[in-house]
Amino acid sequence: MVKVKWSRDSIEDLSGICKFITLDSPYYARIFNDRVFELVEHLELFPEMGRRVPESDNPKVREIIYKGYRIIYQTKEDCLEIITVVHGSRLLKI
Repeated sequence: MVKVKWSRDSIEDLSGICKFITLDSPYYARIFNDRVFELVEHLELFPEMGRRVPESDNPKVREIIYKGYRIIYQTKEDCLEIITVVHGSRLLKI
């Protein structure tokens, strides 16, 4: 089992996305937030379940996609770090 860590940027990214969704529906914002955390929990047991990020040359940088959002993470020796959560239509800077 791998320990999952969230970077400060990834927490701010998810918070901003949820605030945006809240403008239309606080209910769906909570569901979105909860579902992202559930998906990330699966990474503890299956850290390589995500696909490699096409924009990165690093094979340890992977992503899972939920509702058009990319949850990008990097596997390390002692943990798995969530790097960012970004909408799929935005340019990615790694």
